[in-house]
Amino acid sequence: MNISHQVLGDDQDTADFHRFSHGLYIGGQWRQSADGREIQVVDPSTEAVIAAVPDATIEDAAAAVEAAAKAADGWRTTAPRKRSEILRRCFELMTQRSETLAT
Repeated sequence: MNISHQVLGDDQDTADFHRFSHGLYIGGQWRQSADGREIQVVDPSTEAVIAAVPDATIEDAAAAVEAAAKAADGWRTTAPRKRSEILRRCFELMTQRSETLAT
């Protein structure tokens, strides 16, 4: 599934942006870091651990760059009108969910 389907699909729920991380999002998939290591996120006011996020490796970064390059090829061949529609829909969704995104 590509970004235009996710954003412009018939069902608005296909554009469901998750509020909490599920790992590293690389090449259209959620995954853990290559070595499985995580970084704990601490609430400075309580010193409680509130989340753990993947500690990305050099391999993860290389995979992300490769995935981005592949995505750029597809984006480059997308008609300007279609790119405009995708970006407009992203704007609309972000505006609708601004309160959630801000927290």
